[in-house]
Parts: sequence; C-alpha cells; structure tokens
Amino acid sequence: MAKKKILFECQHCGFSTQKWMGKCTNCGAWDSFIELNEHQQELVKKTKSISTQSSQAQSINKIKELEVFRYSSGDTELDTVLGGGIVPGSLTLIGGSPGVGKSTLLLKVGGDIAKSGKNVLYVTGEESSGQIKLRANRLGANQDKLYLLSEIRLEQVLVELEHRHYDFLIIDSIQTLYSEEITSAPGSVTQVRQITFELMRVAKERDLSIFIIGHITKEGSIAGPRVLEHMVDTVLYFEGDSSQELRILRGFKNRFGPTSEIGVFEMRNDGLISATDISSRFFNRDSTQAGSALTVVMEGSRPIILEVQALVSESHTPNSKRQATGFDNNRLNMLLALLERKLEIPLSGYDVFINITGGIKITETSADLAILAAIISSFRERAISKETIFLGEVSLVGDVREVIALDVRLKEAKMQNISKVLLAKKPLEKTPMKTFIVDEVTKLLEWY
Repeated sequence: MAKKKILFECQHCGFSTQKWMGKCTNCGAWDSFIELNEHQQELVKKTKSISTQSSQAQSINKIKELEVFRYSSGDTELDTVLGGGIVPGSLTLIGGSPGVGKSTLLLKVGGDIAKSGKNVLYVTGEESSGQIKLRANRLGANQDKLYLLSEIRLEQVLVELEHRHYDFLIIDSIQTLYSEEITSAPGSVTQVRQITFELMRVAKERDLSIFIIGHITKEGSIAGPRVLEHMVDTVLYFEGDSSQELRILRGFKNRFGPTSEIGVFEMRNDGLISATDISSRFFNRDSTQAGSALTVVMEGSRPIILEVQALVSESHTPNSKRQATGFDNNRLNMLLALLERKLEIPLSGYDVFINITGGIKITETSADLAILAAIISSFRERAISKETIFLGEVSLVGDVREVIALDVRLKEAKMQNISKVLLAKKPLEKTPMKTFIVDEVTKLLEWY
C-alpha cells in the first residue's frame, strides 16, 4: 500500500513543505502551517505546475506579434494608468487601504462601460445589492446593462457567467469569495490561489475583462499569497489618505503597457472622478512662509510641481528627531549630515521634519536641492519666493548634479508662471526663466 503523502502549507505566503514547522522559513510567520487534504494537494499542483503538453521552440522572427485591442473605461486617468484602456481578456488586481475609493471607482467605471452598450457584472461579497444601489444612485451609475450579484460562492458566479454574456466583471473582493471544492476558509492561501486561477482561465477563454479588488495588510501589500500578483496581468495600488481629496492610482505591473504612469483622482460627493487640472493642486502660492520650497518631479511622463515643507526646531531631548513624510528618511539623514559638513550648519541640536504636500511619495533624487533649500529656509527663518523652483540631485561629496527630462520640467514650471530656477546645468533649449547654476552645495548659501 502506497504511503500517504502529507503536505503542509503556510497560510501567509503559500510556501509548502512535507513537514510541519512552527515558523515559516519563507515569510517568517509563526504557527501558519495547515495540513492539506488530497484534493487540496491536487489543486496546489494544478496551479503551480506548467503545462505538460509537448511543444517545440520557434524562432522569434517567425512568431506573429499579438495585436492588443483596447476599449475605454470611461475614465481618462484610469485609461492612462492601464496604458490606453482596458484589454479584453485581461485580469487586473487593484488594492488600497479601506475607504480609499476602490469600490467607488470600479462601480463608476462599470456604469460607464455599461452605458457604452457592454454587459457588466458587479459581484459583491461584502455588501448587499441594496447598498450597491445606494452608491450607484450617488455616482449616477444606474444602467440597464449593469448587473449586480451579491454572492460569495465562486460556483454561482461561474453559473451566472454561463447564463448571460458579459464583457466586464468586477469582483469585490477576492478575499470574500470561496470555492465549495476547498474546505479552507475564505481568504486563505488555497482559496485565493484557486479562485484566481479559475478567474484567469475564464478571462482568457471568453475575452472577459476582470477587475479584482484585493484587501491590503498593515504593511501595505495585498493580502494573500504572493502568487496572486504573479498570476494577474495588471497590479494597481491606490495611494493616499482617505481623509484627503486627492488619491493616486499607481501601476506596479502591466503586461500590456508601461508601469510608470499614474492616475490622479479627486473624491467628491458624486464619487471618485479624474482630477483634470492637477497642475496647481500640490502647492500653494497664496502665502510665502519660511520652510517651503518648490520642485518638479516626474511621475511617468507627467511633470508635477510639488511643495516641500521643512520645520527645524530646537530639540529638548538628547536624541534629535528626523522624520520625513513622502520622502526617504535615510536620504534625509544623509542630506542633514551634508549640511553640517559642507555648510557648517549645527543641526545636531535641532529636530527636523520634512513633508511633501498632496500625499505624493518622492522616489527620485531630483528633489534633493529643494529639500536642502526648505531646511535652510526654516533654520534661518527666511522665506523663499514661490516664483522659484529647485532642481538637482545632491551627492555625498556636495556636488549638485543635473536631472533627467529637464526641458519637460521647465516647461511645466513656465506654464505655472514660475520665473526663476536653481539647477546644476543650463538647459539645452532657451527658456525665458531666469536660471541660477548651483554646482556645489556650498554655493546654495550665496543665492540666499
């Protein structure tokens, strides 16, 4: 008699092993392993294995290029993030913190797609159809071709897809769905993996565009197995606080387009809509105060003018505080050490706080010069004119280096009536803006 094969699986990351372990060696979670039955083991093999059908390699020059067709979602910002529109047969995962607007955006998009003549199915496992109806009234998404299904069983969702032809499917959310073939609880690794596999199969077979809403953990990642993000075609994340009006949708994976673009949305009484004019949303030109400087960052192909705020106050504790919101805290410590070394500014006895307005997180180094300018402005209590922007990367040796896409940044600044710019290198094209060349950090004080 063949010996029964035992398999244990981590419910945090999906790592499997033949022996039970108290701590997962893959993700570090404690007491997260459960024993899988024979049917669950077969599902694991099914989703993890590669097709065993025999195939032969072909020259890449003989393979026909796949033509990608797209249709508009009805929202310009969402189309920008997706690379131009929704691809039929694609599987998209969208995550974000509670209340950020995931369900609101997709319900509005579903209404717009249904208005264009396509059948849309909205599957909700967290709310009743009546609750969705109330939100649809507020969003103006009531359309005859928009169908609601309050169901958490995957098999019933598949039955509904057989009953009527749909072009667009919304799952809200993947953690609430469960398959009756699996005994584990909804939201577990086995359930999420198997349901995503079935949805992927349905999407490819029927050219059905599917959007999946996913919960996120306290660390900010989508809850469930990491294989979930590998299986889908597109991964989108909502950034921003639910208490703020502006929300940012950022793409982290896209098999049909770039991942560098972002979408900016504004939460209003009638729902989450595209922020058509975002040029002046991230800085205030009405008042000029110490500790504020302007810079231009690139979010994909879009230049955005941001306001960098700094507060330098005398510390009353042995360990001075260094805290940054929207900026890398380690890079802030580097810039502060550079100020003390090159400019001899005694910041060791001061608390320094940095904030990037609008909820945007700066990931590029072009804002280094603006960070330094804001810190010096707050330390010396001297305001910087809102007609000036700072563009430059600061190195450890105190050099100020040029940034990429300089002409695009200066063009955006000129459109916002910015008249002065401090940078490391003179632009190639002529600009009507007055330029100040700062090649070393020590020369920053000369400008003040």
